[in-house]
Amino acid sequence: MKYVLLFSGGLDSTTALYWLKSLGHEVRCLSIDYGQRHRKELSAAKKIAARVNAPFHILDLSAARFLLSGSSQTSELEVPEGHYTEESMKLTIVPNRNMIMLSMAIGWAINLGYGGVAYAAHNGDHAIYPDCRKEFIEAMQTSAKLCDWHSIDILAPFVDFSKSEIVKLGAELKVPFELTWSCYKGEDLHCGKCGTCVERKEAFDLSQISDPTFYEIPGKISVSL
Repeated sequence: MKYVLLFSGGLDSTTALYWLKSLGHEVRCLSIDYGQRHRKELSAAKKIAARVNAPFHILDLSAARFLLSGSSQTSELEVPEGHYTEESMKLTIVPNRNMIMLSMAIGWAINLGYGGVAYAAHNGDHAIYPDCRKEFIEAMQTSAKLCDWHSIDILAPFVDFSKSEIVKLGAELKVPFELTWSCYKGEDLHCGKCGTCVERKEAFDLSQISDPTFYEIPGKISVSL
């Protein structure tokens, strides 16, 4: 099977890349520049794709940033800190982001004659991000089969996985976690305080797998182990 993978360079999509490759699928990685706060994830994605010899492409949609305002990722809003379950974390939602990205990936997959599009939505995202719910994925699956004569499958292999289960799978697949980027702030190191850093640290702790990520803590630098 041939897949276009929506690839952010984060822990989840990198594990999805390694999982697809382990099953013998042909994968093209598609990263989207939608004018997000920083480019650290795009840089990480390029390095990781090169490591497994997966074709890598960046689609520049940065001009659409003004259409996606209101998020700390696309506007000059302070990045909230704390756990994903906090109400403030809704400030990280980019309106309709996954639908826009999936639409681009579906179009490309149709053009390439590929059979599917994959993305790494997971169980822990459901409460905050509507476009990671099973209902959304099923609706996109229906749309992908109706939008063209060439039918496309939408694959979300981690939709029932917790973040810690993804870490466990990634460890089994020898994912280079140290190359992945999660932090919303995009500084030299992961901040260790924003929602995605907190979730990342918890996932390694719960899975009892050593976390190779360097986190910045006021006054010192630490590694979560």
